[in-house]
Amino acid sequence: MSTSGNQNTIFPKGEKASADYFTGTAWVKNLVSTEDKFNTVIGNVVFEPGARNNWHTHPGGQILIVIDGTGFYQEKGKPKQPLRKGDVVKIAPNIVHWHGAAPDSEFTHIAVNPNTQNGVVQWLEKVTDDEYNGD
Repeated sequence: MSTSGNQNTIFPKGEKASADYFTGTAWVKNLVSTEDKFNTVIGNVVFEPGARNNWHTHPGGQILIVIDGTGFYQEKGKPKQPLRKGDVVKIAPNIVHWHGAAPDSEFTHIAVNPNTQNGVVQWLEKVTDDEYNGD
């Protein structure tokens, strides 16, 4: 199995993500919290190979900045998109989507959630194996 080698990460892995919202193992390290006066939550998220989050939306939108590994991003009703180190994804408010690691690679991104006065995240159903493995 090939992994990206997260030994040189900038941020620590943080807390293990809840199995209520993630399939597989992921860790979240909050870098800027909701109490901050900037109305922005920023977190470093590390996914083990094959891990992904549930379908979800962000009322204020989201920006993903990929810093390591290979993963995927998919909007409901659209094809899954590969993500690699250096990619940036801008997600408009209330777009149903998921993101996570490829089957053979760890995957790390910075998640920027602006406009938190509108809410941070609304979790939906799990991404099925068929959805994860499909196009």
